Amino acid sequence: MHESHPLDRDVMLDQFNVLMGEILRTGLKRSRFRPWEIGILLDIEASKLRGAARHKALRDYQDAMQAAFEKGARLPQKFSEFLERQAATASTPDIPHAG
Repeated sequence: MHESHPLDRDVMLDQFNVLMGEILRTGLKRSRFRPWEIGILLDIEASKLRGAARHKALRDYQDAMQAAFEKGARLPQKFSEFLERQAATASTPDIPHAG
């Protein structure tokens, strides 16, 4: 099995951060996207989040994907999968630590 080289992950993370920066700050000005970027853009657009909630979710998504890349991820997770995981985590009650 081919293992991803750390430099490849760094390049992918840089590309991901550029995309997220465009989405969050400057808006999309370019007309050419990588296939994985198109998938993320379509997935984000399909979400029902708008306004401040969308902006916060996208910032949280970017932070989570940065952490995932640092742990060895080769591609970013879909935004919808991130939201599902967030919802599942939020609905799981905290269990107090016995001590």
